[in-house]
Amino acid sequence: MTTTAPSDVRPDPPASPDDRSLTEFGYRQELHRSLGRYASFAAGFSFISVLTTVFQFFAFGYAFGGPVFFWTWPAVFAGQLAVAACFAELAARYPISGAIYQWSSRLSTPAFGWFAGWIMVIGQIVVVAAAALALQMVLPAIWSGFQLIGDDPAPTSADGAANAAVLGVVLLVLTTVVNVLDNRVMSVVNRVGVTAEIIGAVLIAVLLFTHSERSPGITFHTGQGGGTGLFGALMVGSFMAAYVMIGFDSAGEMSEETHHPRRTAPRTILTALGAAGLLGGLIVLGGLLAAPSLTDGRLGVDGLSYVLTSSLGDGVGRALLADVVVAVAVATLAIQTAASRMLFSMARDGRLPFSGRLAKVGPRTGMPGAPALVVGVLAAALLLLNFASPDAFLAIGTTCIVMLYLAYAMVTGPLLVRRLRGRFTAEGTDESGAPLFSLGRWGVPVNALALVYGLFMTVNLAWPRAAVYDPAGGHWYFRWFTLLFLAATVVAGAGYRVFTARAAREPASEAAGASYA
Repeated sequence: MTTTAPSDVRPDPPASPDDRSLTEFGYRQELHRSLGRYASFAAGFSFISVLTTVFQFFAFGYAFGGPVFFWTWPAVFAGQLAVAACFAELAARYPISGAIYQWSSRLSTPAFGWFAGWIMVIGQIVVVAAAALALQMVLPAIWSGFQLIGDDPAPTSADGAANAAVLGVVLLVLTTVVNVLDNRVMSVVNRVGVTAEIIGAVLIAVLLFTHSERSPGITFHTGQGGGTGLFGALMVGSFMAAYVMIGFDSAGEMSEETHHPRRTAPRTILTALGAAGLLGGLIVLGGLLAAPSLTDGRLGVDGLSYVLTSSLGDGVGRALLADVVVAVAVATLAIQTAASRMLFSMARDGRLPFSGRLAKVGPRTGMPGAPALVVGVLAAALLLLNFASPDAFLAIGTTCIVMLYLAYAMVTGPLLVRRLRGRFTAEGTDESGAPLFSLGRWGVPVNALALVYGLFMTVNLAWPRAAVYDPAGGHWYFRWFTLLFLAATVVAGAGYRVFTARAAREPASEAAGASYA
């Protein structure tokens, strides 16, 4: 049964066709519409942030899979492209902030949609923390002075893990400030950063290919695989690609701030993932071809930073790494923005603690400031885990991917059910009068692929492999961290819903008793 998220807000008379795309769902326009097509693309691309995530997890993927881990990239891209195509259809029909929450609520039930939104927003907060940690992979490689704690910059060392937390907290302070200033400031920073990242990614890919040391045939060679065998090595090696290609739904997340969202968001969701898939694949392949050595152990520890500074020289390599720093900062900003919009959307429906405060939008800035602050503080708190153990780096990274993949499946699953029941329509037009984006007769097979792929990768990522999550032994909680964190998230959400339902019943019971008396 189709449902709509509840709202006590009565819409004001719409001022534009863009506003009518929101008021028909029962909301008034509060966020400022200032994003065009490129800014919408930037929202999705900067969340994916090829340079941030590839540089952050390349070493991990290579350490487990060897050169053959490259082939996990096109496999993950195909699966995520199916998910993105489904999301593009939904972005055209429901151009509302809090995309995953709103879509799932309208495709299934309000309760199921709430849990999808709850899991998604917690996952986004963890992604913010994971993205901020990426600075450790590049800043010390540019200048040793950025290693503020100890001497070992490797993120798998105690010094590197602690330093990553310090650098991450500093970055979160800056992104939080930008996220409460004005959405035009945020948009400018995002667009400039994404442009710099695209230029840098193209340059890196070209330079790596022009400094190749071997042929592409090397991608059929296996590594040690951590003793897990080829299949196990590829499953673990796929973590990098899975981590990179998430967040394309952010273009839909920013729909209430986008001009012509029904027409723009579907296209920018697909182009953001497509551009990231192409550029990221070229960089991964180029890194394997240009690495000075595949056997000296450094590629599995220092990753692409080692390739750039060794193959291209310190000057060029560090200049390109500086561009990666920009990408990391913009990615952290974009992810924090997306999480803030999810909190805002759920709070606007009265579905979260302190909803009144979280749903407040500054009339001058057009930004929900409180959600940005909450996301920044909680993400910074997660970074403190890095002081406990270097293994926290991987635990945080994989946990956020699992949370987002599960939330995605909580949209593609109900969508597939509605398709099979013949209750998902392709009717309607966008702001230009053109038909809404639709998969047509390909809807069911693409949707089925998206769901099966998403569930498979969720299990793969969450599987408590000791060789991955607790290689040194003695930290059982990191081995089970993802499952424990997910369980805690669901239990906390269920507890909150039970508490609020009970609190709502008590005044009703008292009123009924008073009326009877």
